[in-house]
Amino acid sequence: MLLVTDIREDKERIIRGLKKRGIQDLSVLDRILETDDNRKKTQFELDNILSESNQLSKQIGELYKSGKATDANELKKKTSELKEQSKVLQEQLNQHKEDLDKMLFELPNALHSSVPEGMSEEDNVEVDAYGEKKHTEGLPHWELASKFDIIDFELGTKITGAGFPVYKGKGAKLQRALISYFLDKNTDAGYQEVLPPLMVNEASARGTGQLPDKEAQMYEIPLDGFYMIPTSEVPVTNIYRDVLMQEKDFPVKMTAYSPCFRREAGSYGKDVRGLNRLHQFDKVEIVRIEKPENSYAALEEMKNHVAGILKELGLTYRVLHLSGGDTGFAAASTFDFEVWSETQERWLEVSSVSNFETFQANRLKLRYKHEHGTSFCHTLNGSSLALPRILASILEHYQTEDGIHIPEVLQQYTRFEKID
Repeated sequence: MLLVTDIREDKERIIRGLKKRGIQDLSVLDRILETDDNRKKTQFELDNILSESNQLSKQIGELYKSGKATDANELKKKTSELKEQSKVLQEQLNQHKEDLDKMLFELPNALHSSVPEGMSEEDNVEVDAYGEKKHTEGLPHWELASKFDIIDFELGTKITGAGFPVYKGKGAKLQRALISYFLDKNTDAGYQEVLPPLMVNEASARGTGQLPDKEAQMYEIPLDGFYMIPTSEVPVTNIYRDVLMQEKDFPVKMTAYSPCFRREAGSYGKDVRGLNRLHQFDKVEIVRIEKPENSYAALEEMKNHVAGILKELGLTYRVLHLSGGDTGFAAASTFDFEVWSETQERWLEVSSVSNFETFQANRLKLRYKHEHGTSFCHTLNGSSLALPRILASILEHYQTEDGIHIPEVLQQYTRFEKID
């Protein structure tokens, strides 16, 4: 959620950042400021009335003590009038706050000045790449999964539905190996491991920007008011909801493994073959909370961290700085990592690393205390990494005539060198 103070004091930057998303009608910013002015005015009037009422209450008490009941009763009439006025003002104040929150919650984050211009994924800018785009005549990962009986898509469909695969034998062990490897790489880099809940309440979903933007993609449990998490970013970041941090607490670095649940409404065609797009999948996440002046250096560090993991796995990848029209609702700047599928001959997204600046922190009421007062923190997160497409790329890249070889860095986790 954008800060009203930023809209008021740095309006031109906010306008530039929103126009980069293709939003041309920004009259809502003026309505936000007008509503905030009305809120402040109403709050001022209410505070004065409450102060006057408190003073009269003290006078009434003193008059009763002095035996001046008639004068006290006259003042009581005045306090009754003030009480009615305060009730009206409180209702007006609540309405101003509700109107203000509604407008702010529906606005996306203002994009950072470094975000490339453009309205689609075609405008994303490649900023880094590693390896060669090879083509193999081998089998796509879904055929390899069937051939070696390591992932059963039909069984998952029988048990639940399409997009819920069953990992079996060495496939299950390879999945577990990747999770352990990713977590170890992250903890070695200073991230504290946490194991969060797989369901969150509405306040948590709002805090990280899933609501009101992504309702259609989330699995909801209406009887309890819960949502299945689309990523562990949501519960992990909410650990710090309503927290006032101290400067000594920075940086906060957390990592978590979790299953993730997404409806993926509207997905179809080749994008949903095999592991390409699932309703339930495993992911290891990294989350950071930083002081504003350090957040973009932290974003670069996270980007390099993910790149190092992909290099160790021996996978060809590229890094894209997302254009304005392709950047998510809550992010100020995002880098996507894509690995090359050698049999599908296309790029598969495996990670997004984003800086949300104060957008999530404002919703979360996550501040830190400093010598000049308090300020909102910056929050960041990234996939490190999402497993399905990493697993797909490993199966395709490392397939040979005698089986699928396991990357050397994973063999200590799998305790086998080959799937055959």
